[in-house]
Amino acid sequence: MASRWEPCDGLLNVNLFEDKLAAHGLVLARARLQTLQINVGRKCNQACRHCHVDAGPWRTEMVGQDVAHRLAAWICQFQPEIVDLTGGAPELSEFFRFFVETARGAGSHVIDRCNLTIIEEEGYGDLPQYLARHEVEVVASLPCYTADNVTKQRGAGVFEKSISALRKLNDVGYGTRLPLNLVYNPVGPKLPGPQAELEADYKEVLGREFGIRFNHLYTITNQPIARFAEDLRRQGKSEEYMTLLANSFNPATVEGLMCRTTLSVGWMGEVYDCDFNQMLGMQMHDGGGSGLYLWDVTPELMEGWAVRTGEHCLACTAGCGSSCGGALRG
Repeated sequence: MASRWEPCDGLLNVNLFEDKLAAHGLVLARARLQTLQINVGRKCNQACRHCHVDAGPWRTEMVGQDVAHRLAAWICQFQPEIVDLTGGAPELSEFFRFFVETARGAGSHVIDRCNLTIIEEEGYGDLPQYLARHEVEVVASLPCYTADNVTKQRGAGVFEKSISALRKLNDVGYGTRLPLNLVYNPVGPKLPGPQAELEADYKEVLGREFGIRFNHLYTITNQPIARFAEDLRRQGKSEEYMTLLANSFNPATVEGLMCRTTLSVGWMGEVYDCDFNQMLGMQMHDGGGSGLYLWDVTPELMEGWAVRTGEHCLACTAGCGSSCGGALRG
């Protein structure tokens, strides 16, 4: 008999997340928009095992000129507090610097979700200087401070390239006068450890062994979708992991969920409540059921809308919670 956790890419047929909300008298709705997160495409110079985007060097889905200019016009008109650029490796987009400069010109704080190794690729050596010149915050993936664990999750040579890239970022002021934050994902089907403790460990080891400085560590729970979901199925651990997430539901995390204040935009301009919904094709709809694009909505229009949810949302509310900015509770 098939496990009740298997259908729909490892998700339940019945929305257990909504059941959890209801049991605590909670409703998940959008609040005032703070962050516009643009996924500029699926192309990446890496192919990490935990990647919920299923990104890789072979992917061709990338934002085109018409969409890029329509997104830029929306940014100029509505001036979101934060423009968060992600991918894939967002720097591979021909419009990455266009988005950076447009958003900074509109007064937005800009975040680059950087995999670090892109800085070591040919043609991207000036990236640290460029990001520093435009005062872009760097949120960089580094799933562990040991080479062995990084190799397991991201491939051979990634740790060494990441250390080299971090040093180059430090050299232009990141980790001191400019914000440099690292991202930790657990290896395997488990929840992250306490964020403050892991941050202290990272700072001690990276500082002592490599002289690296950074501001904060963000712990992010692996989402049971795409490549990580495939790994779970191969290991026969899908049901075990989903049970862990469900049993670890923390109602105190709901108020701070990123889907309340972040709008996720796909490479074709379509909009989603979060990046994870984007990867599952859960596009936001109008009253008639038609899919919405960024140029169809305004920040005021979306305020109060119900968030589209699924069982993957349990990952964001498990334990201390998880978001693009790390844990939601201490």
